[in-house]
Amino acid sequence: MMLSNASSLSRPNQVCICTSTQIWNLAHVSDRRFSEVRMGGRRDFVTRSVTGYGSVPAGFGVGFPGDYSELLEQAKEAAELALEDKKQLLEIEFPTAGLTSVPGDGEGGIEMTESMQLMREFCSRFINPEKATRTRIFFPEANEVDFARSSAFGGASFKLDYLTKPSLFEDFGFVSKVKMAERVQPNDEIFLVAYPYFNVNEMLVVEELYKEAVINTDRKLIIFNGELDRIRTGYYPPFFYPKLAALSKTFLPKLETVYYIHNFKGQNGGILFRSYPGPWKVLRKVKGEYRCLHQQEVMPSLKEVALNILPSA
Repeated sequence: MMLSNASSLSRPNQVCICTSTQIWNLAHVSDRRFSEVRMGGRRDFVTRSVTGYGSVPAGFGVGFPGDYSELLEQAKEAAELALEDKKQLLEIEFPTAGLTSVPGDGEGGIEMTESMQLMREFCSRFINPEKATRTRIFFPEANEVDFARSSAFGGASFKLDYLTKPSLFEDFGFVSKVKMAERVQPNDEIFLVAYPYFNVNEMLVVEELYKEAVINTDRKLIIFNGELDRIRTGYYPPFFYPKLAALSKTFLPKLETVYYIHNFKGQNGGILFRSYPGPWKVLRKVKGEYRCLHQQEVMPSLKEVALNILPSA
């Protein structure tokens, strides 16, 4: 995948169509749900949480990206703003087989390779060169580290590490967790975790990393394309995966999802989109333009978007 270093300045038009009643209602929302003013060249905007499933104004927030170069620039700025607001545990999630793709559209190994390439480009934008040696990037397994060093991260100064290692039963898909206390170094400042979803142990190790090396420190942890929606939606039955299912109550609530894209296909298709610190938006592309159907402060469930918001728009 070829990526341009220059950020795209253009994006598809994003418009919202409102009835006169909707405009009147929006004008009379009394409580300010969200207000954010950024100085020093950052975009200034004020938006409000809106109920109902008609088309609503999108405010002056970030528009849906036109390509991966713009996406990575948006993700980088969202992560920077979250760190300025003292957030320590961040999530970045977007499709890698195309901006309109869904998980499974691409072959698993290819999707991981694309995630690695996109993560490398994100790091080049987000991490200052002088902090590269204080940034530790965790890949799912040791062989992923070897591949990263020989490909996308070749010659980079980042510290590359891994979450799990093969066990004696590797042929049956079993791996062993790695003790995070033994992997982390005192000068580490930022941890980036690459797509920890292939094996169920990987997210458990990420939680361990957070507990042992991030809490009560100034360190930051960013999960990059971890497909955490699998845990949110109960993809892993609690009866068979009790520890993993428990993360939805113990770990995921601590996350700040700073950048997120999830596509819904079908007759009532659309996009769930967020770029921190803006609201969560449900978008639909109509005649080449992105229309905002709904927006709110907190993340809606995928089920709510698919069954309630999109069909009602």
